[in-house]
Amino acid sequence: MRTLFFTLLVPAFSFAQNFTTIRTTSEKALVAYNDGIREASLGEAAIAQGYFEKALRVDPKFIDAKLALADTYTTLHDYFKAEQYFEEALALDTAYAPQAFLFLAESEWANDKYGECATHTARYLNSNPIHARRKKQAQYLLACSRLAAEAVLHPVPFNPTSLGTGVNTRESEYFPSLTADGSTLIFTRRERGDENFYRSTLNGTVWETATPLEGVNTVQNEGAQAISPDGTWLVFTACNRSGDGSKGSCDLYWSQLKRSGWTEPVPFSATINSASWEAQPTIGADNKTLIYSRGSGGPNNAIALWQTTRLPNGKWATPEKLPPHINVGGKVHSPFLHPDNQTLYFSADSLPGMGGSDIYFVRRGADGAWGTPENIGYPINTKSEEGMMVVSLDGRTAYYASDRTGGSGGIDLYSFELPERARPRPVTYARVRVVDETTGYPLIAKVDFVDLKTGLSFTATNTKSDGTALVCLPAGKDYALHVSKDKYLFYSDHFNLTEVGTFQKPFLLNIELQPIVQDTSNGKILPGGKPIVLRNVFFETGSASLLPESAIELDRVVNLLTQMPTLHIQINGHTDKVGNTLSNQILSEQRAKAVLDYLVGQAIDPARLQYKGYGESKPIETNDTAEGRAKNRRTEFEIW
Repeated sequence: MRTLFFTLLVPAFSFAQNFTTIRTTSEKALVAYNDGIREASLGEAAIAQGYFEKALRVDPKFIDAKLALADTYTTLHDYFKAEQYFEEALALDTAYAPQAFLFLAESEWANDKYGECATHTARYLNSNPIHARRKKQAQYLLACSRLAAEAVLHPVPFNPTSLGTGVNTRESEYFPSLTADGSTLIFTRRERGDENFYRSTLNGTVWETATPLEGVNTVQNEGAQAISPDGTWLVFTACNRSGDGSKGSCDLYWSQLKRSGWTEPVPFSATINSASWEAQPTIGADNKTLIYSRGSGGPNNAIALWQTTRLPNGKWATPEKLPPHINVGGKVHSPFLHPDNQTLYFSADSLPGMGGSDIYFVRRGADGAWGTPENIGYPINTKSEEGMMVVSLDGRTAYYASDRTGGSGGIDLYSFELPERARPRPVTYARVRVVDETTGYPLIAKVDFVDLKTGLSFTATNTKSDGTALVCLPAGKDYALHVSKDKYLFYSDHFNLTEVGTFQKPFLLNIELQPIVQDTSNGKILPGGKPIVLRNVFFETGSASLLPESAIELDRVVNLLTQMPTLHIQINGHTDKVGNTLSNQILSEQRAKAVLDYLVGQAIDPARLQYKGYGESKPIETNDTAEGRAKNRRTEFEIW
């Protein structure tokens, strides 16, 4: 039994009281009370209850007995009776045991009386409590009760739908992960204590019968996985393995999807895996951001979210904890980073919520800093444990695991429409297809999307054997696109993805790479072929002064020339038809010369370069529109 109450040290005769205490009650009531205290200390709450009730029959105003009886009903989980007797005790006197306001509030929380809970928690805090742990507990309860009261008054739409018999069985299914195109679902299924991965594909509106994920499942447990948005990279949790380089009780492993199937899983290095517990990863759309849970293991130990980034050399940066306003203590777990690369969903039992672990979302600002976490709302969040949620690319549909009634058995997977407030930023779905310009055959090439604002690569990937790659990009940004392959001239473009590509109507990029033709007798590169437009070379308006963001593109030309020392190129300058023809001609020559000078400044032999200006004489689009004129103002190079 909690030591909750104290006895007034002021003599009973110093003022009139409306109640009695252990000092002023009758001997018969005190004997029953002490018997109840003894039984409660022995864990016999039901017997103690009888003694406290006997004491109150003798002395109905015995405040210590009312408080003890209320606390006993708390132990017996009869919170309605507990609430009743705490209220009766406080009605006798509010100053005798101010902490009773907190215990009354806890009973009201259990009875879903959130507004009353907030009121009485505030009364306790206003009494200037000196017990630090209890004060902190009350501050958290006040925040939760205020949030819960508001959430219940303003519930969010919530109508979860089972993913069907193709996915859900009498066994438990949980930890869903989804490819960006929404067509492939990977999840964990526990069968007779063994956890394995299953894969289901969407056929229209129906998830087909799931099949085991070949190449990854073993006789040991695999679980808590994430699949990259492009569907080619799987990161998951495996525990208690030895002899394969694992570091702790549970570690993160990875596998890649090749033409022959999933590669044999291997653990991450000691940079990520530690002697602690690592689990529940999520992969960013850039394929180089990894957020995961780390703790010391055990059901009652703290869990926090950590983040690491893959460096240009392929290694992983030293992981860092997410900031303390997200990792607030307790258990912070089950992260999911949406492909917008800005919205993070996670579960926590230590932020103000509805009870247990609630689902929260937090957004990253333009400066890269995480904002304030927000509770996703009631009745998605309840007093039960909520988590393991992922969100579709378009931000409309969430998938999560629940043991709600009416399911197939155990834990099942459900989908529901995500409330507007909790939806991520717009993201576009781009499918790139790269082929040989001459033969039309698909090519395995490197595809790199660069954020033009920062000059940094947002995501880089290789096309598959069919020449395609799936890429998720936050909408509304300016991107440079670079596609490259050995023995081919690279391709570049830039665009602003103002429209969001859908699964049914994605943003398609069909790219032809021009092969570099060499003389088989002497290896000399043969001239000819179409000019390559350098779409990410920019000049000041009406000037031949290169803008700083041009360096990324021009350095790729430098790299190409360095790798192929026998390659000779001619740089071509073009303008639109606005203005004087002679001035346009001169400007085009000056711009081509500026590019040549940049290359020479990067140690390229001038003998391998020449330039020419064409002015407005070779348009590739109409000059009657702004878009057409922008394309006509271009810089190219061709082999000579």
